[in-house]
Amino acid sequence: MCITVFMWQTHPNYPFLLLLNRDEFHSRPTEPLAWWVGETILGGRDGLCGGTWLASTKDGRLAFLTNFRELQNIPQPNTRGDLPLRFLQSNKSPQEFAEEVLKEAHLYNGFNLVLADIRASTMVYVFNRPNHGYLTVTPGIHVLTNASLDAPWPKAERLRHNFKELIDEYGEGEFPIKEMVEKLMTNTVKDDEDHLLPGIHPPEFERPLSSIFVDTQLPRGCYGTRSSSALFVKSNKEVTFYEKHLDQKQWKENIVTYQISET
Repeated sequence: MCITVFMWQTHPNYPFLLLLNRDEFHSRPTEPLAWWVGETILGGRDGLCGGTWLASTKDGRLAFLTNFRELQNIPQPNTRGDLPLRFLQSNKSPQEFAEEVLKEAHLYNGFNLVLADIRASTMVYVFNRPNHGYLTVTPGIHVLTNASLDAPWPKAERLRHNFKELIDEYGEGEFPIKEMVEKLMTNTVKDDEDHLLPGIHPPEFERPLSSIFVDTQLPRGCYGTRSSSALFVKSNKEVTFYEKHLDQKQWKENIVTYQISET
């Protein structure tokens, strides 16, 4: 389970800005933010299946993913983390790759996938629950949890409200990337039991997952926010990718800055 808030094509100095929490079992092997060996891809990596939840490339492409919370999983599904990776390794536009994914969407458990090409100023949202489809992402502030894009889950609305307040506070100045992560993505406020969504599991399961930052114990082990990431793109095409990740019960930081290539 993850949550992300992002701003697209609506700020004079930052055409794209994203904050994302990745929630996962603490026992699942994970590689932190880095350039992948033999690749032009920058991101964290799932050590179990080899995919990613958020990554970018020097040619201005990026992709991120959340799961769709549901009761039943399909048997022997394809790995959802491969979808961002395949897009970044391809030469396809976001729309072309979205159409390719929809042909095989039934092979995956529920997902939300966002694909962007910064140089072309295009972004699409691809989904396979509750039905299959894709749409062009409109300029503005968007929140994606484990439901459809901009679904008004209480924690999504909290994040949207706090994000907008912070954007208004900073105005057209420099956005402090680490400060924004700390202020927005460490929030542990949980929903009231009367407002838990999506309401498909018992309250004792859903309430610990209803905060922006998650830290709980599930039957399979410790579960919660394993990393908080921020990816900022400036109008001069400078990219800053920051990650704070949990490693052996200690929080560590990585930050990488690069320039989007013109060709």
